[in-house]
Amino acid sequence: MAGSGVSGYIVAMAIASPSSGGPRRRRFRRIPVRTLAPNMVTLLAMCAGLTAIRMAFEGRYVLALAAIVFAAILDGIDGRLARFLKGTSRFGAELDSLSDFVNFGVAPALVLYFWGLHELKSVGWIAAMVFAICGGLRLARFNVMAEDPDRPAWASNFFVGMPAPMGAIAVLLPIYATFLGVQRSSVLIWSTLFYTLAIALLMISRLPVFSGKRVGTRVPPEMVGPVIVIVVLWIGLLIAYPWILLTLGTLAYLGSLPFGWLSYRRYQQRSREPMGEGIREGTRDTMLAPPGGGSGLSSSDQVNRPSRLN
Repeated sequence: MAGSGVSGYIVAMAIASPSSGGPRRRRFRRIPVRTLAPNMVTLLAMCAGLTAIRMAFEGRYVLALAAIVFAAILDGIDGRLARFLKGTSRFGAELDSLSDFVNFGVAPALVLYFWGLHELKSVGWIAAMVFAICGGLRLARFNVMAEDPDRPAWASNFFVGMPAPMGAIAVLLPIYATFLGVQRSSVLIWSTLFYTLAIALLMISRLPVFSGKRVGTRVPPEMVGPVIVIVVLWIGLLIAYPWILLTLGTLAYLGSLPFGWLSYRRYQQRSREPMGEGIREGTRDTMLAPPGGGSGLSSSDQVNRPSRLN
């Protein structure tokens, strides 16, 4: 009897379902597709940046520049797509930063080096490295400042320093010029060296630059048609006259940098005006206070009184 009971118990244990008892395996939470779509766009942009490096190594600079421009367009799409699908995540933000460093830091630096900076030997390589490093520093500072809780709301209208995608598009201006017929010479190569360093410094500077994040978030119904026509026209011009459009766009963007600084200063002055008024009112209340050091308010009134300098 005892033996049959033991054998029956063993058989019951052998055929028992794992779900009937014991610790269960931890299952990973399924990831929604809406969070994968922006990351796929980011990875596609990274592939474009890596392809630009290969094309520059093979001397096919037209395709190299096209790949970098394509990566910049995708970089403007993935963030808006993530916000539209409500698929933003910490993983996506980190992946986007790494992709931007490859696409807009390493790739443009290597393209410039293979194109002409290699003629300056070590000096040209140092300039390419400085640009890539400044691109990494620019992205790291952006990630840190995005988490600043004390940053005012209006500051989201501006970048601190030239953004990495625009820095990558702007630093390639000498190559655009050669495609437009500018003679390649030692003067142009040395000018490219100093121009590359200047763009690198603008990327890590404290210069306020228009962000454009709020552009395109809301379109009035009567403007849907004109916006579509403008986008199609812009794509057509970019395909038909890429170097003219990129050259004019780069010059226009560089020319708009002082206006961004002026607009930032106006925002700062407006934000300081209420504080100045509060200080003046506080001074007036102090002058009208009763003698003897009293405030003229009860203890409950002092507790409920709002801070004028908040």
